[in-house]
Amino acid sequence: MEAVAKDLEKLSLFEPLEPKPLTKVNDPLHIIKTRLTTHGRPATISGPMVRYSKLAFRQLCHYYDTDIVYTPMILAREFVRNKNARISDFTTNKEDTPVIAQVGVNNTTDLLRVVEMICPYVDGIGVNCGCPIKEQVREGIGCALIYNEDLMVDMVDKVKTKYGNKLRMEMKIRIHEHEIPERTLKLCERLCNAGVDWITVHGRLKGTRSSQPVDLNAIKYIIDGLKGKNVPVVANGDCFTVSDMIRIQAFTGAHGVMSARGLLNNPALFAGFDKCPWGCLERFIYYCIDIGGLPIQLILHHVYCMLENMQVLKRYLKQIMSLQSMVELLMWLESNFHFKRFGQSEFATGIEIPYKN
Repeated sequence: MEAVAKDLEKLSLFEPLEPKPLTKVNDPLHIIKTRLTTHGRPATISGPMVRYSKLAFRQLCHYYDTDIVYTPMILAREFVRNKNARISDFTTNKEDTPVIAQVGVNNTTDLLRVVEMICPYVDGIGVNCGCPIKEQVREGIGCALIYNEDLMVDMVDKVKTKYGNKLRMEMKIRIHEHEIPERTLKLCERLCNAGVDWITVHGRLKGTRSSQPVDLNAIKYIIDGLKGKNVPVVANGDCFTVSDMIRIQAFTGAHGVMSARGLLNNPALFAGFDKCPWGCLERFIYYCIDIGGLPIQLILHHVYCMLENMQVLKRYLKQIMSLQSMVELLMWLESNFHFKRFGQSEFATGIEIPYKN
C-alpha cells in the first residue's frame, strides 16, 4: 500500500493541482444523498478524531461498512508552511476512499492554500467549526467559527467559486446557545446559499460535555428548516450501535449519521456488531504493520479501546499501556490470546475473545 506522504512533502504553492475525479463510487455527496434509497439506511460516516483518525484506522472502518471517513483535523497554517507537518498530518493510499480532509483554519487564504495542495488526494474538504478545545478556540478555529458566520460563508463561497462541483465541501458545526436554534438554522441557510455540499451538525453547544446527551431536537429543527435547500445534513453525536444510528436517523430525518467515539471503541459498529469483534482487532494490527507510520502509543490506545469494548478481563487492560513496541504488543497478544496474523487460517474471523488461559 503505497502512501502519498512523499508527494505531499514535495508540494509547493505554485503547482497547478486538479481535484481528484469524482464518480458515484467515491463522490461523498452522491453517497450521502442516495444511501437511504440504495441501502435502506443513512450514509455511515466516521468522524474526525485528533490523532486517532489515521490511515490504518480509516481503512479498518471502511472494511466494516463505514461509507465515508475523515482525517484528523489538519491545522492549515502548519500544513501549508511546514513539510514535516504535511508528512505527519496526512497519509493516504488507493484504498482510502471516500475520504474527507478536515481542516482547522481561521482565514480563507490558508484554507484555499490547503485545498490547493491536498485536493488531488481526497474526495472532499471539511472545515472544523465544532472543536471545543480552548487552545483552538483562542486561535479562532473550531467552535469559534460558528460565532463568525461571515467568515464561514466566505470560506464556502471562495472554495466553491474556484472549484465548483469538482470538489465537495462540508462544514461541521455545533449549535449556538438557544431555546430554539434559530441562529444556527440561519447560519446553515447562508452556508447553503454559498454553495456548501452538505452540513454536519453535532447536536451540542460549545461548552456541552460529551457525557451530556446530544440534542436531537436541535438537529431535527435544522434539518426541517433546510428542506427546501436540497442540501443534506449529517447528524453527529451519541451513535454507539446500529440501533442508535437507526433511531437518530428516524428522529431527525438526517441523510447520514456520523460516529466518532463509538467507532473508536468499536470500528465494526456500522457492520452491525454491538461489541467490537476479535477479528477487528486482528485486522487493525495487520493494517498498522502493513501501512506503518503509526506511533506505538496510538496503536496501544486503539487496542485498549477495542478490548475495553469487548469487555476483556480488567487485568489485561492494565498490562497494555506498559508495552513499548509493536514487537512487545505482538508477543503479549500471542501469549494471552489465540491471536491470528494475516495469512493464517481464520485470520480476522473471530467474534469472541479467544483467551488462552
